[in-house]
Amino acid sequence: MPSAIEQVHREYGPRGLVVLAVNMEESRETVGAWARDRKLTMDVLLDVTGAVNGAWNVTHSPMVFLVGRDGRLLARAIGNRGWTAPEGRALLEALVAQ
Repeated sequence: MPSAIEQVHREYGPRGLVVLAVNMEESRETVGAWARDRKLTMDVLLDVTGAVNGAWNVTHSPMVFLVGRDGRLLARAIGNRGWTAPEGRALLEALVAQ
C-alpha cells in the first residue's frame, strides 16, 4: 500500500498536480534507499546545499509541496497529512480545479 502522499501523486499527477518531497538532512544513499523501499514514483528532492530551503522556505524535513501545472506553489505541508481523507481530498480537488 503506497503512502498517502504517494497515492496523491499517483491519482492527481495525471490531472496536473505535481507532488515533491524535500529532504534536507539525510544522504543521497539514505534518501534513495528510503524512496526505493517505499516504491515511490513521486520526485524526492535532496537539498544538501540549502538551495531549495532558501528558495522555498523549507523549515522542516521532510516537507511536501503541492505545485500546480503552471509551476505555481499551491500548498505545502510538514510531515504526514490526511491527504486521502475526505477533507484532504476536498482540498486536492480544489487545488486541481484552479
